[in-house]
Amino acid sequence: MANEARGPIDGWDFKQYVLSTLFYRFISEHFTDYMEAGDDTIHYAQIADEVITPAIKDDAVKTKGFFIYPSQLFENAANRASENECLNTDLAHIFKAIESSAHGYPSERAIKGLFADFDTTSNRLGNTVTDKNKRLAMVLVFLL
Repeated sequence: MANEARGPIDGWDFKQYVLSTLFYRFISEHFTDYMEAGDDTIHYAQIADEVITPAIKDDAVKTKGFFIYPSQLFENAANRASENECLNTDLAHIFKAIESSAHGYPSERAIKGLFADFDTTSNRLGNTVTDKNKRLAMVLVFLL
């Protein structure tokens, strides 16, 4: 499946997509663990973004160094990936939101450019948006 997902992408470039996706999954899972705080009745990935107050977000950024809304979690992006016709731009927005969540906090320098190597609009992913989204979806689902 990895070879099919890679398609015409150079091995080194594909490795960057896979590693960045793994990192996205890693921080999403750890952020979820932080937000759920061991409470089995809380399922952060299922919470509506609108429930998140500025105080919750502020506290999380102060503690974790960044913030991820439930809709932006890897789990949710991967589960919707195959049907998402805007996957490449949605991922770009998610990565920008994660990076910009640290703006004005001490962690800003460490978080800035975190996903710089993950170019979701690169022609290396395919010539059309459909091709790009298909390849990105394959990577996300493969790592789910």
